[in-house]
Parts: sequence; C-alpha cells; structure tokens
Amino acid sequence: MFVTGRLALAVAVGVVPVVLSGFAGFPPYAALGLWIALCAVLVALDVLLAPSPRTVVVSRRVPTRTRLGELVPVSVALQNRGGRTLHALIRDAWQPTAGAGTDRQRLVVPPGERRRIEIPLLPRRRGELVSEFVMIRSRGPFGLAGRQARHPVRGAMRVLPAFSSRKHLPSRLARLRELDGNTSIQVRGQGTEFDSLREYVRGDDVRSIDWRATARAGTTMLRTWRPERDRHVVIIIDTGRTAAARVGDGTRVDAALEASLLLAALASRAGDHVHLLMYDRVVRARVTGVEGTALLPALTDAMAPVHARLVDTDWSGAFAAVRTLTTRPSLIVVLTAQDAAESARGFLGAFPDVGRATSILVGSVTDDGIVDLTRQRGSREEIYLAAAAERTMRDAENVADAIRRAGGEAIAADPETLPPRIADRYLELKAAGRL
Repeated sequence: MFVTGRLALAVAVGVVPVVLSGFAGFPPYAALGLWIALCAVLVALDVLLAPSPRTVVVSRRVPTRTRLGELVPVSVALQNRGGRTLHALIRDAWQPTAGAGTDRQRLVVPPGERRRIEIPLLPRRRGELVSEFVMIRSRGPFGLAGRQARHPVRGAMRVLPAFSSRKHLPSRLARLRELDGNTSIQVRGQGTEFDSLREYVRGDDVRSIDWRATARAGTTMLRTWRPERDRHVVIIIDTGRTAAARVGDGTRVDAALEASLLLAALASRAGDHVHLLMYDRVVRARVTGVEGTALLPALTDAMAPVHARLVDTDWSGAFAAVRTLTTRPSLIVVLTAQDAAESARGFLGAFPDVGRATSILVGSVTDDGIVDLTRQRGSREEIYLAAAAERTMRDAENVADAIRRAGGEAIAADPETLPPRIADRYLELKAAGRL
C-alpha cells in the first residue's frame, strides 16, 4: 500500500476540531484521537476499495537502438483483468540519463480492456539503457491511500553515438568522386592506379601519353588515373584517462567517435578497408573485416557502450594490437589527447616506425576555452590563468613537433572542426598517391 499527500492534509485539518473541542469543554486529546482514528478508517477503506494493480498485465514497446539526442517513442500497455475500473499512476523505472522525465503518467483502464501510454525518452548518454520494472499505483475513492505493485517487465535499449559530423559527408563524397574520375577532373599522383584511356586534349600532361595505344589507335591517347583502392585505414581511439576530459558539451572520446565515424564512412565509399580499435589497457572495442553498408552499424554498435576509463593507456599494447588487424601498408589514425610532455612520453616511446607506404595521423581534441583564457588580462587571477593557458598551448605544440619528427602528422582542432579536418587530410593523401 501507499499513502498520498491528501492524508497529511486531512490530519492537519484535524487541528480545527481539536481547537473547537477545547472551547466546548471536550478534552482536546480525545478529539485528536478520534480524528486520527477517523483518518485511519478512511485509509483502510481506500486500500480495500482500490482495484488491485496485481491483476494488470504489463507489456512494453521499446526500440532496440536509437541515436544520442533523438526522441525515442517508448510505450507501456496495461491490460486490466480485474472487475473494476483501474485509475493507475505509472512509473517506468528508467535511469535519469534516459531522459524519461519525473512526472508520473496517469491512465484509466476499464475492466477487461487494454490501454497504452506513450513515455517519450530523450537519452543524454551513450550506452545501454535498462528499465527493470514498471511500478503501478491504484488509488482508492477518497484519494488518501491505495495499492501499488511492481511488475518485472524488462526494457533495454542501446544508445548509439549521435554522428552529428555526417553533415560534412556529402561535400567530402563529392570531392572523392572528383578524385575517382567520375567527373571531368582527372588527377595523377605518385602511386595512383591506371583507370582508362582517352584521346589527348590540349593542355593535358604529356607524361601521361600512352605511345603504344597511340600507335594502335592512330591518334594520341592518354592514360587516366584514379586514386588507389583496396587500402587499409586503421583507427585507434584512446579510451584512457586523458579521453575523459570535458571539451564543450561532451568528452574527448565523444569527439573522437565523431571523427572516426566520418572517416570510416568516407573510406568505405572510397573502397578502402576500415579497422577500428578502442584501447586503454585492454581492447574495449574492435571492428575488422566488415565492409560496405554493414560497416557503420557495426562501428556505432561497438562504440556505444565504451566510455573513458581513469587509467593510463598502454601504447605499446595498442600499437601491438594494430599489427593483429593488418600487416599491409595502411593509414593509421590515432585519436587521443597528447597535449602534455609528461603524459606523452609513453605514447612517443611506443610510436611505430613509419614506413614508406604507411602514414600516421594523430588527431587531438582541443578546448577553445584555453585560447580565450590567453586573451583575458584584466586582473591578477586572469593573468595567472593566461600564463597557464599559454604553457598548455606551448606543451601541446612541443608534443606535435615530436610527433612530426617521429614521422607522423599531428592535427589538433576543436570537437566541431576535427572530424572534417581528418577527412580532408585523408582525401589529400588519397589524391597525392600516398595511401
């Protein structure tokens, strides 16, 4: 059973008859006892007359997957198998990050009928959302008390990354089609693949003339080229303690997920093989051997439950795990936060040797608030903060220089800019024949 706020109000109203009984010569304590006894009788009647919520059969409709920030249509259905109309107060026990709201839902279910109620969710965090039960309350006719029952009807839903960076995908795909020779633009770079032959047009590169084809055709023929296909792109996402830092509205690992999804979608359309590794001390997620339209669902499904751990990343183990994904020359994209010399020692010490056909990009998420701090010099406290911000930016640049000396390439940008910058660099490597 349960009691409502009306019971407390009814007991408080009992002050009036107690005061009046004192003026009438009736003992106040006796009047108070009678009033409390009356309230207890009304509570007992409410509990007895309230329809039993245990006669209700509860069912759910919950989508198995949704994206972060999207409104999810979740519903709960109640079938009343009792003989009286049920005035139910429903609480669906989702965790706070599901965004179910704090208001309880009211539903009237006549005997023998079934009613459904919508409980919209607005998830605020990636991962698994679970509701283990539905609590139903049935109030009595006086509204002072009633019965309640817990129905163990489990609902589960996986919240996938938002992939808000997909807005940059159409423009990058248009550039990819230009590189691929689907438009009138033809490119040639070192190591590009032969595509087809066409007649020479004034202004073409004479180094692309195919003299054998020219002799056979009787007119000058030119070779056209396209960027290489069937290459390997390995994405490593750092899930160690540095990835847990807040940047903007999310964390660094959230920005890394956005960048990796955009790059994976672009590389997949370019005909390359994409591998994903999320690592700190152990492998948290791994996707390999998935091609075509199944790639993005596999990536988002693997990323969804992974969050940053408060441990230092084992970079030797991370780069060793890369060698288990592919041994062929590839583009390795490391999404991490290497902005301090002390924390970057392990990363730089395990940095792999960059071969002739392998490129390594290191993408780091920066906070625009640090740049803003360097411009504020109005007070002593702001001067100290500006000095600390300048030191942070200088340390990050020193680490970037060390990455370049090791043969890699460092890209640092805010969460909104990092995904398109990495995608643009991928296209540049593609166009230059370095991938």
